[in-house]
Amino acid sequence: MKKSEIRIKVNGEWHELTVPSKKTLLEVIRDDLHLTGTKKMCDGGECGSCTIIMDGRAVNSCLVLAVDANGKDIQTIEGLSSIGKLHPIQEEFVAKGAIQCGFCTPGMIMTAKALLDQNPEPTEQEVKSAIAGNLCRCTGYVRIVQAILSAAERVRRVG
Repeated sequence: MKKSEIRIKVNGEWHELTVPSKKTLLEVIRDDLHLTGTKKMCDGGECGSCTIIMDGRAVNSCLVLAVDANGKDIQTIEGLSSIGKLHPIQEEFVAKGAIQCGFCTPGMIMTAKALLDQNPEPTEQEVKSAIAGNLCRCTGYVRIVQAILSAAERVRRVG
């Protein structure tokens, strides 16, 4: 199997790897970089559990070949907190009870982060549209939407 050299920036740190041509970014993140917060569930782009931020956009990492991520800036759920302090989005998910089993949570939070980076004042409908590609079997989405709207307000206040 053909292998390629790639260089990716993950959570602010550059990594140089040799990867098989058919290896996904999700597999690199989980298996090679040992960042297991990014979840593998459907492996077909249907659930959003593997959502990361790549060059400012929320993407399903299971649909991206690692070779296509060469030179990209990637952020995973592990890159949101800083020195033991949760990001406001993470704090609001906890405060609003938007976490139940937790399997969808990293993808939901990364989708929310990408949304708020692009649109710091989303409407409820814009939040719902943004998370439409993320499946949750536990919460019914109401608390997730509330958490994202509350986080948006907090992030705006901090500036």
